[in-house]
Amino acid sequence: MIMSAAIETSGEQSEHPGHTKYKRLFTPLKIGSVTVKNRAIMGSMHTGLEESPNGFERMAAYFAERAAGGVGMIITGGIAPNEEGGMVFRDENGDAVFTASKLSTDAEADGHKLITDAVHAADPDVKICMQILHMGPLAMNDQLVAPSAVRSRISKFTPNELDAEGIEKQIEDHVNCARLAQKAGYDGVEIIGSAGYLISTFLVEKTNMRTDEYGGSYENRMRFALEVVRQCRAAVGEDFIIIFRIAGMDMLEGGMSWDEVALLARELEKAGASVISTHFTWHESAVPTIATMVPRAAFTSVTARVRKEVSIPVITSNRINMPQVAEDVLAQGDADLVSMARPMLADSDFMNKAAEDRADEINTCIACNQACLDHTFSGKTTSCLVNPRACHETLLKYEPTENPKKIAVVGAGPAGLAYATVAAERGHHVSLYDAASEIGGQFNLAKLVPGKEEFYETLRYYTRMIEKLGIDLHLNTRVDADMLADGGFDNIIIATGISPRVPELEGIDHPSVVGYVDALRGTKPVGSKVAIMGAGGIGFDVADFISHDGPSAAQNIDVFAREWGIDFTNHPRGGVTGIEPEVASAPREIFLLQRKETAVGKGLGKTTGWTHRLTLSRRGVKMMNGIEYLKIDDRGLHFLRDNKPDHLEVDTIIICAGQEPLREVFDTAQARGLPVELVGGAFEAAELDAKAAIYQASHMAAAV
Repeated sequence: MIMSAAIETSGEQSEHPGHTKYKRLFTPLKIGSVTVKNRAIMGSMHTGLEESPNGFERMAAYFAERAAGGVGMIITGGIAPNEEGGMVFRDENGDAVFTASKLSTDAEADGHKLITDAVHAADPDVKICMQILHMGPLAMNDQLVAPSAVRSRISKFTPNELDAEGIEKQIEDHVNCARLAQKAGYDGVEIIGSAGYLISTFLVEKTNMRTDEYGGSYENRMRFALEVVRQCRAAVGEDFIIIFRIAGMDMLEGGMSWDEVALLARELEKAGASVISTHFTWHESAVPTIATMVPRAAFTSVTARVRKEVSIPVITSNRINMPQVAEDVLAQGDADLVSMARPMLADSDFMNKAAEDRADEINTCIACNQACLDHTFSGKTTSCLVNPRACHETLLKYEPTENPKKIAVVGAGPAGLAYATVAAERGHHVSLYDAASEIGGQFNLAKLVPGKEEFYETLRYYTRMIEKLGIDLHLNTRVDADMLADGGFDNIIIATGISPRVPELEGIDHPSVVGYVDALRGTKPVGSKVAIMGAGGIGFDVADFISHDGPSAAQNIDVFAREWGIDFTNHPRGGVTGIEPEVASAPREIFLLQRKETAVGKGLGKTTGWTHRLTLSRRGVKMMNGIEYLKIDDRGLHFLRDNKPDHLEVDTIIICAGQEPLREVFDTAQARGLPVELVGGAFEAAELDAKAAIYQASHMAAAV
């Protein structure tokens, strides 16, 4: 299909001098009568601020900082159009209490005006759209509704089936929400019709068993989505942006076919949608789409197919985290606009840096999900592992110091790097020391694990910041108390990290025993039959590392598609129906053991843990819990399980039994009366936790 004039470039040029390097990314775009200044969208992401005290004020600061950072359009986190479509919070009397997560009244619209005013004040050219999110069968309340009483496998509740009157109410509530968003100063709305939320459950046969005009044939199953868009358009006029987010590939067995996706896109355009946004997967799908193991821009070829079906702009998303990736997607013709949600958490100044040819200064999203989606789905406020200021802009401020100090930071791992860069950014004079030949500490182990290659970006960022901020870096340098005393430092930060814990166990010095550092670095051989003692995060990383064979799926879309059973070429129903994952068996026999009685891997990240467990299971890794270790000898690893003695005849035993803080420098410096403080793993080494280390270090450096 020939692209219509509606999405031709406006001919305007970016004021940024660096726009020629990413010329497509910085080309303005006309959406009807509205001009978006570039092709970068900060995509929708629920943050928890929507329900927080002073949530509107905090969201205003959060979004305004991204607007000032150069993005062309912002889409807010999901806002419910009514009580049954969102999250219910109850007071002590059991009465429902709603905050910013719902927009159905004029009073709530007044609160949202704080957000739109702040964004437009930061940059009048930035457009902000509010996402209308009716959670349907995934709603967290006892009033949840759906086209049919079909419980999602990830929900505790069976939804109430809508009757004809209820359907009309849901449509009217969407329209009312769009009208109120317009009143609140938003430039448009995004209506989400994917992910297993209300609208998408009308579209898929297994969740829509109706026999009336909203069920049965696909034309009938589309009716609800089309009526929502049609009636919203009639209510808000032609100049208001209406984005509709479809599941370009829903990753469900028996999900939507390609023909159904294409037809829906065409009919949405006729109904009045300004833009089609492509989403991938339902929340209950067993295919990862945003985790770090997913290749960059893995799904844009699906968007490209949708784009050929319509003459309105099309948005793509998922694992696009650097300007060149976005530029390449646009150059390939895969989309008209690129949505980047988590990358804007990681670095609010992403687009300004790209425009000024400073991409090497971008604090890149590593898709770890640890502080963003894991927080969201645990009811915590969203943030970012590599940028703890995200969603905390009013609470964590890096203000210029009025009293520059001479500061020594000992240890250039995650905590030391965060402290050094924040303190230097504020104007302190920082010297950074590490005994190793490179910065990074435990990041240098993480980057070796297949699927975690994004940690190279974090190390690139910190390397550049050390250079830019004038931090005095000393590698290959072992620091002692004498050196620190002679340095005349006002503050000394000990970020020496951890050492692997060696359990007290008979035979722990047996030749078959290998530490996890040696296993990952390859400095000691790992045999063909392996027991891993410890199934925390590092245990899973080691199991992944030694069970992996061939190219990393994170670096190869074809490998990723085979391993997760996706057919991008033929697009069967859901993209996965009838496609069996092809996972190579591990090149060795592996046992992953833990002492806890709970399921192995239960403590992993809420949104990515299942992917690690499933990957190892498919590779044949045997996971065993409730293990009481007894001894190691020539016969292997001996233990009790269910109070019964047993053993594994293995040739290698890898120890992943936790960590202990390294505090020798701290102890000796403190004994000398030097002004020392602990941070990161040296402060607490319960588990390798870069999120906690960076968070703590950033707060300390902001306060010094």
